[in-house]
Amino acid sequence: MKRKGDPRHKVRVETVKDLFAQSFRPDSESSGLTEQVLLNKGKTDALIKKNAPAWPLAQIPPLDLAILRLAVYELVFKEKKEPYKVVIDEAVEIAKEYGNESSASFVNGVLGSIVKSNIKMQKSK
Repeated sequence: MKRKGDPRHKVRVETVKDLFAQSFRPDSESSGLTEQVLLNKGKTDALIKKNAPAWPLAQIPPLDLAILRLAVYELVFKEKKEPYKVVIDEAVEIAKEYGNESSASFVNGVLGSIVKSNIKMQKSK
């Protein structure tokens, strides 16, 4: 069972906060994990659009979008990957803690769809 004191959880929460701030101040400085997520923003946004077709990016609440960007980066683009269940669980927990009442289920649904489509793509290779 993870704890809020877990250093990985703290890094994720801080990264989500930085990504959220970036949605209002795109010129602000970023470093570490936030910078890596932002470098892959175009690719992560494309996956989010594909797996949440009813939600244009501009209509997704900025906090939910920040959580999704981090989680998609970790699931698809990060070199040292953690199990997808861990990444999704962390994203859902952050959405529950900081998002609105529907954030957790929305984040879970989009990430679940991304994982399913990536598993299908890997099997077809």
